[in-house]
Amino acid sequence: MQVESSVYPPTPRSTPTRYRERASYDRATVHRILDEALMCHLGYVRAGRAVVLPTMHARVDETLYLHGSTGSGPMLAATTSASGLPLCLTVTLLDGLVLARAAVHHSVNFRSVVVHGTGRVVSDREEKLRALAALLDHVAPGRADDSRAPNARELAATVVLAVDLVEVSAKVRTGGPLDDADDIDLPYWAGVMPLGLCPGEPMPADDLASGLPVPTYLTPYRREQ
Repeated sequence: MQVESSVYPPTPRSTPTRYRERASYDRATVHRILDEALMCHLGYVRAGRAVVLPTMHARVDETLYLHGSTGSGPMLAATTSASGLPLCLTVTLLDGLVLARAAVHHSVNFRSVVVHGTGRVVSDREEKLRALAALLDHVAPGRADDSRAPNARELAATVVLAVDLVEVSAKVRTGGPLDDADDIDLPYWAGVMPLGLCPGEPMPADDLASGLPVPTYLTPYRREQ
């Protein structure tokens, strides 16, 4: 889809009711957060009740792709609806614990994205294959070319949803605690405990053929975009 500006137009649903100064509609900011996050949470309505499920995602330009079994709840709902699956998708990156002197001012530093939209079932075979490859490369860039492609049976058992990035917002909190002036001299430690994803050493499968080296895309493994 054509990108007309560097920002997503705010809508009533994408405008937060609190801490609006932390909201961002900048496309580059949204893309960085979506690309760094390994997982998202997908919210939809099933039988009149809200359901939120953790899943994986991948961004290709201005489209997010999700996948799942043909028998899973959201995929069943999407495939049985002529108009697609109304959904809300969120990702959150936790960057630090913010410890204030006063209990009420404790917080976290984070980067998050909320996407409102409708998931459409990807029926075109080539788009489906590209989406599944993007999901692998989202986990580890280069992994799609370093694994067997899905066969016909596996493709038939998998549903891919596409969500256009139209109604989108990011929210970011950075910095230290915001204590009241009267609390600054209290004898309590205040500051930030930084947090981040720390990958370990790759662990080969027990039945891995001898002599196969660890792929270069895993040494080192990084999520920062």
